[in-house]
Amino acid sequence: MHAPTASRQTTRKARKAFWLKQLHMWHWMSSAISLIGLLLFAITGFTLNHAADIEASPVVVERSARLPAALQQALAAAEPADGKGALPAPVAQWVESHFPVRASAEAEWSADEVYLPAPRPGGDAWVAIDRAEGGVTAEITDRGWVSYLNDLHKGRNSGGAWSLFIDIFSGACLVFALTGLFLLQLHAAKRRSTWPLVGAGLAIPAAIAIIFIH
Repeated sequence: MHAPTASRQTTRKARKAFWLKQLHMWHWMSSAISLIGLLLFAITGFTLNHAADIEASPVVVERSARLPAALQQALAAAEPADGKGALPAPVAQWVESHFPVRASAEAEWSADEVYLPAPRPGGDAWVAIDRAEGGVTAEITDRGWVSYLNDLHKGRNSGGAWSLFIDIFSGACLVFALTGLFLLQLHAAKRRSTWPLVGAGLAIPAAIAIIFIH
């Protein structure tokens, strides 16, 4: 008579052991993948929260060069009708070879010059091409490593590859959090403070938002 009950208990224990093993595996895998990213975002979360207290001294560098005659002709032939458009490929390659900027952004075209904004994490840059004389002027601003990491945190001017990384990192963090939640559920019976601590993690920021943020 006790055999069916014992069998059900064995099956239940085996099922619990299986899911516990799976949860631990996915939890440690997602934590390993997201560990460095979590450290980066935790540190930059602090630096962003205290941005006014962390002073940075921008370093501005100006450079100049002259566009070859053949490329001046290519520039003249490629003028967009609406005054906005990318530089011709040969001109963009020349700009990137002479200045530390990416020349793939949309440029602003006028009768006198072509202005190319080239913002980047931790700094800024622009390139201006004189359409009459072919003179090229560039200004590059570097605000330091803290600003660079802060911009990576925000995904500011960081490109498609970094945007994809943030998406993958967010997915890994979600797996890490959800598997952690289920592991808490499995171990909560032996650790009575589990759910009060989880509740505090929700209640504290909610109370701060409701009471102090208007």
